[in-house]
Amino acid sequence: MRILKIQTLRGPNYWSIRRHKLIVMRLDLESLAETPSNEIPGFYEGLVEVLPSLEGHYCSPGCRGGFLMRVREGTMMGHIVEHVALELQELAGMHVGFGRTRETATPGVYQVVIEYLNEEAGRYAGRAAVRLCQSIVDRGRYPKAELEQDIQDLKDFWRDASLGPSTEAIVKEAEKRGIPWMPLAARYLIQLGYGVHQKRMQATMTNNTGILGVELACDKEATKRILDANGVPVPRGTVINFLDDLEEAIEQVGGYPIVIKPLDGNHGRGISIDIRNWDDAEAAYELARQVSRSIIVERYYVGRDHRVLVVDGKVVAVAERVPAHVVGDGRSTIADLIDETNKDPNRGEGHDKVLTKIELDRSSYQLLDRQGYTLDSVPPNGTICYLRSTANLSTGGSAIDRTDEIHPENVWLAQRIVKIIGLDIAGLDVVTTDISRPLRDVDGVIVEVNAAPGFRMHVAPSQGIPRNVAGAVIDMLFPNEKPSRVPILSVTGTNGKTTTTRLLAHIYKQTGKVVGYTTTDGTYIGDFLVEAGDNTGPQSAHVILQDPTVEVAVLESARGGILRSGLGFDAANVGVVLNVAADHLGIGDIDTIDQLANLKSVVAEAVFPDGYAVLNADDQRAAAMADKTKANIAYFTMNPDSELVRKHVQKGGVAAVYENGYLSIVKGDWTHRIERAENIPLTMGGKAPFMIANALAASLAAFVQNVTIEQIRAGLRTFRASVSQTPGRMNLFNLGKYHALVDYAHNPASYEAVGSFVRNWTTGQRIGVVGGPGDRRDEDFVTLGKLAADIFDYIIVKEDDDTRGRPRGSASDLIVQGINQAKPNCRYESILDETQAINKGLDMAPDGSLVVILPESVSRAIRLIKVRGVQEETQPQNANTTISDSQNGVAPSSVVNTLL
Repeated sequence: MRILKIQTLRGPNYWSIRRHKLIVMRLDLESLAETPSNEIPGFYEGLVEVLPSLEGHYCSPGCRGGFLMRVREGTMMGHIVEHVALELQELAGMHVGFGRTRETATPGVYQVVIEYLNEEAGRYAGRAAVRLCQSIVDRGRYPKAELEQDIQDLKDFWRDASLGPSTEAIVKEAEKRGIPWMPLAARYLIQLGYGVHQKRMQATMTNNTGILGVELACDKEATKRILDANGVPVPRGTVINFLDDLEEAIEQVGGYPIVIKPLDGNHGRGISIDIRNWDDAEAAYELARQVSRSIIVERYYVGRDHRVLVVDGKVVAVAERVPAHVVGDGRSTIADLIDETNKDPNRGEGHDKVLTKIELDRSSYQLLDRQGYTLDSVPPNGTICYLRSTANLSTGGSAIDRTDEIHPENVWLAQRIVKIIGLDIAGLDVVTTDISRPLRDVDGVIVEVNAAPGFRMHVAPSQGIPRNVAGAVIDMLFPNEKPSRVPILSVTGTNGKTTTTRLLAHIYKQTGKVVGYTTTDGTYIGDFLVEAGDNTGPQSAHVILQDPTVEVAVLESARGGILRSGLGFDAANVGVVLNVAADHLGIGDIDTIDQLANLKSVVAEAVFPDGYAVLNADDQRAAAMADKTKANIAYFTMNPDSELVRKHVQKGGVAAVYENGYLSIVKGDWTHRIERAENIPLTMGGKAPFMIANALAASLAAFVQNVTIEQIRAGLRTFRASVSQTPGRMNLFNLGKYHALVDYAHNPASYEAVGSFVRNWTTGQRIGVVGGPGDRRDEDFVTLGKLAADIFDYIIVKEDDDTRGRPRGSASDLIVQGINQAKPNCRYESILDETQAINKGLDMAPDGSLVVILPESVSRAIRLIKVRGVQEETQPQNANTTISDSQNGVAPSSVVNTLL
């Protein structure tokens, strides 16, 4: 078998609207293409031997063992690879269950789809599954060592990608509340929410966390001085920089026992407590020096270690932290007890589990010696043997929830302390013999104030009630259900996407909001270009959604981006589907128009239930998407007699209709007339029906988002099909004696759309400079030739500079073939070079003519036109348009008689 391609999907996609994280592997079965599993000797036995846990896969039989039943009876290898890839991830601790396998139009080539939690792990699992299955086919087995290595590698990927327990808790709470999140590109930053409503986090620091508070908390001695000056009980201590000063410092704090720790350490690194002699003090100093140049010497206070978590000025959790230890059983050595403790499935490396495995360092051996033990000692039954002097979870400690036990005075003190330091989230280290009594009564002290405190001890204590501390953080960041999202309006279709996206963004600008939008010619925020290029995929969507100034996102969503990565957001407020027509067929395993419709329906389906899918009622495939989405439906139509729209409006639905020369919104008993088509520059004086349809879609999408009719009208009146606003979309240039039109039409439907305007040109000649992208099917080029023959008086056939793998001249020959089939006497010539073809068309144009250029490079075509002295970009008025005598505004819906 051979893997041809692996793609990673990260949002709503062709395979699933709900399951966003999918790997799509294009797999060529090669010699196994016609060999089901039951015809491969020993395959079933080899598979069960290496992965007996596949017994838990139900598959289509719907029962335990169902998948293995399919293997025994005979199924294709692509299907088996799917299940093996999922099971390998399960064995590595990643719980995934969604998979699909479909044969493509190429015999023996399958698309294998598997769910993932970590991208690298998902891709690795796909490759490993192919290796495993191929090994069983070839050798009847897969070596155990290789399987173990695969699983370990997957575990490593999963561990390395972990957000950490604190961030993970916050992200899960955000997901539970429907708040979107995404990792940012630097410093482990996480963004919660979109656009102007976003908040950022790094571990448990937020964009509300003040740098002065963080700097103060990181300087332990400065923190202690500030708190002492405010009457807060803190340990007596001092700071030294040299070993020679240690003896004097010990005397200064009142003698032994003492604590020695680095000035700016964290996670318990370099800390030694309960030091009772000079030798231990000297060793502790050297240990602390490995972490910091400046060393704190403090008096040691007897008591238990507690962490008090304060969020947004309120105590939300309290935990007693117990140092790493083992409990004797009267039989086992301390070394054996440590090994047994570390076998606890709740213990892992670093922060990847609830608890951390116990590891010993020099201070551990010193502590053992002080207790009279070595690793070979056998402690009596029930005896606690401490292995660390500090109680940090990161060094193997455990936690007991004490939230319900803390004394009210201690709550007040903790909240006051955090305000003094100036932090929104803080962890206070408190040493006291009894947290249920005021600190002043039991000689308790505040040892440290920590910025970015860990949440692990609170969300998963070893004993006691888990506390939803992440909920307190989300409440602080998004109080009183403050919005976390900006409106997202997603636009797709075979033709008209870019124009409609730009028009919709322009309409929304009339509200005064900052609009971010993506198109095939660039990413924009407000009136400024962020990045030029064909930016209609998830990456460009993220640029908009990550921008803290964006208040509305209008995102063009093209087929390529959806296929490659899925949508760049989890759900939209409005999904617009303009049309579905033959284009890009045969590419990306989308071979039929129905498959293309299923792909584009992702935009309609990925809409919130209280949002709107705006669908073209005149396009059967687009209109049918109403049955696939849970969102509200809004239709637009060029046909005022549309039966579909009539029934929809009668049921209380909303629609946009072109009626009596007006673009109108029909809702309930009223028709809200927006504007006459002839007054909308984009429609070329009402001569371009497809532009009227685009304007209807944009107007309706804005209307269902509560943009007013007046604002929609203002947007329509001021938006032009110009180089500045819609480059390559019906750009008409006045060259004095003749006109030139540039449009990026490249498929049959867009040729037809341009033709609906060109046929209204009644003077001179209609000259077409035509071509198409080289990766289209042969029959598509023939169709383009037939359409060109019906539209133009004279045709110049050219080819793109990038033939996309097609032999030079092949596309031109096929277009000519279509011209001859449609109109044998049609006048044409072939000039393969696009620049030469454009210049020839412009040179030969008689007075009054229209030269229509359908280029590969829009910018080049416009440049060649402008050097000839453009007088202006024109917006012709259509004298033949029938206009009703009614005025703009709201009129009884009887204006649209057939809709009642």
